[in-house]
Amino acid sequence: MNDSSHRTHPPGPPPAPADALNEPSVETLRPVAHLEIKAAALLIFTLALIVGSGLYLLYARGAFEPTQTLVLTADDSEGVVVGMDMTFSGFPIGRVRRIELANEGNARIIVDVPRKDAHWLRQSSVFTLVRGIVGGTNIRAYTGMLGDEPLLDGAVRPVLRGDATAEIPQLMASARELLTNLNALTAQDAALGGSLAQVRTLTERLNGPGGVLGVLMGNEADAKKIVSTLERTNALLARLDGMAARADRQVFGSDGNKDALVPEVRAAVGQLNALLADTRTSLQKVDAVLVEAQAIGANAREATTELGALRAEVESNLRKVESLVNEINRKWPFARDTELKLP
Repeated sequence: MNDSSHRTHPPGPPPAPADALNEPSVETLRPVAHLEIKAAALLIFTLALIVGSGLYLLYARGAFEPTQTLVLTADDSEGVVVGMDMTFSGFPIGRVRRIELANEGNARIIVDVPRKDAHWLRQSSVFTLVRGIVGGTNIRAYTGMLGDEPLLDGAVRPVLRGDATAEIPQLMASARELLTNLNALTAQDAALGGSLAQVRTLTERLNGPGGVLGVLMGNEADAKKIVSTLERTNALLARLDGMAARADRQVFGSDGNKDALVPEVRAAVGQLNALLADTRTSLQKVDAVLVEAQAIGANAREATTELGALRAEVESNLRKVESLVNEINRKWPFARDTELKLP
């Protein structure tokens, strides 16, 4: 037997378990070079990014823009918050910076207005504080005359309040009163019900036998009397039409000629013309005698005798004319008494 086989070996490491033989070997981590410097740089970059974002937001909000101050005074600043906008024609031209209570007990609203938008505000500008039923409170500026002097920095202006919700109690009271009146009108013993009943009765009487006349006269008997009177009036008018036609035939003739008068009237007119001619001749004689009486004073008695005869002749002619006129009036159709008496 070889001596080497009986040689003892030094003890080695214990054998690894079976599960450890299957796990992959893990590499040891290497240290990062300049780790502290890189971490500090990242922190500084993050801080600079935050500060830059804040500055940009302040710039976007106009924090670095030159502004002028406007002080608005109001009795109540309810609904106004710091940071809300003041609008002009729907565009924001100012921002509320602070709200404070004055010594007089009213509210002072400090508004910052950018210089580039301050030209919209004038000495005659009006400012309103409007509270709507839906939505928040709005501060609005109105400028009617842009040619006025510009509003100075630090100007103090009152605010006109317009609260839509303040009218709600009044509207509710009016609606309650209206409903009360409506209930009173529609009640069973109300005057409106009686009026409607009377209107219904009147409509039934209008549709009845008497109709409108029955309603006007009050009863059917009086209405029948009115109808009878109208019928008698129509008959009388028909008779008058016949009488008028007969009078036309007597005056204008049967052929309807307006120039054809009644023969008797024509003869009377001829006699009247003859008498007028005789009268004219007699007057001419009187004129001649008067001339002769003025020329010859010695024959005054004879001229007076002749004048008396001529005067008697003129009076005779005048009596004839009067009798002829009376005859014409007697024969003329319309000179008769044509008065008609209605029943």
